[in-house]
Amino acid sequence: MIAAITTHASPLGELDSALARAGAAVARGDQTALASAFEDGFAAGLTLAQAREVVGQLYAYCGFPRALNAAGTLMKLVQDRAAAGTPVPAGEPEPERAGLLGDKALELGTDNQTKLCGAPVKGGLFDFHPQLDAYLKAHLFGDIFARGNLDWRTRELVTVAALAARPETAPQCAAHVGIAQLNGVTPEQTDAILALVRATAPGTRPPADWSPFGIGAPNDGFAQYFIGHSYLQPLTTSQVPAFVVTFEPGCRNNWHVHHAATGGGQILICTAGRGFYQEWGKPAVEMTPGVTVNIPAGVKHWHGAAPNSWFQHIAIEVPGTEPRNEWLEPVDNDAYAAATAGKTSPNTH
Repeated sequence: MIAAITTHASPLGELDSALARAGAAVARGDQTALASAFEDGFAAGLTLAQAREVVGQLYAYCGFPRALNAAGTLMKLVQDRAAAGTPVPAGEPEPERAGLLGDKALELGTDNQTKLCGAPVKGGLFDFHPQLDAYLKAHLFGDIFARGNLDWRTRELVTVAALAARPETAPQCAAHVGIAQLNGVTPEQTDAILALVRATAPGTRPPADWSPFGIGAPNDGFAQYFIGHSYLQPLTTSQVPAFVVTFEPGCRNNWHVHHAATGGGQILICTAGRGFYQEWGKPAVEMTPGVTVNIPAGVKHWHGAAPNSWFQHIAIEVPGTEPRNEWLEPVDNDAYAAATAGKTSPNTH
């Protein structure tokens, strides 16, 4: 029997969660996670104009190189969706402009900064380096925060996520948590954003009570057949062999086939986290705790974690004669992003 796993609803809605994931992905330069976050955002109502604005917002916090890479990922995603007949709604783009010039930008930015922060910002570092203070007020708060499409709450939400994803920006993240809460992001939501970013950090392991089975040992014996890191824990190797397999966010195994002369195949039972199973030529199926997948022998398939979540399942080997595994090609980043975007989970398959 699978131990019951209690889940708690996040204070973030689907769109806010997708935007927070996008912010962290831009900061980390993780294009696969970014494509998945934007796909989920589009499913929750995000428009192309708003997505472009997210990238523009984050250039000021993550730099031009990461913003340009993010823009390239967004452009390819939009092109692929158009080619597939599922275009992204355009929204209402802000009229393009080169920026507000001279004293007007500085005046507007100073006013916006004061409203965002709840009081004038001065002294300390800003007196020591007035050039950066002027750039911050005139360009960031004057030009960028004066644009449309995203309200200040949303701009702060993605900024907190981006700053939380980079350890060297912890002081700025702490400041923007306060600014976000002054502009409509609740304390519970900022806590959820920080937890989401921590949970998707490369190399981060879930808490000890995440699963009743623990994590297991590094799955080194099969590492060549996985993209990302996985962990393996045998439950039993007698009668019907069963193993707990844990995948870090974004980890998946290669396409493969379970062969047998008679019988054979595999059963997967999700015990924790969120992942996906896909058969060749069919849409991917989302797996959350309790979802069970029956895989007949001879079926080409893969399974692995969602881009933003750890994933664990029990793998049960169905008895058969002459069983063997055939490992095939990896699931590349484009195929993985397309398969895992905007999916919802049924109960069993």
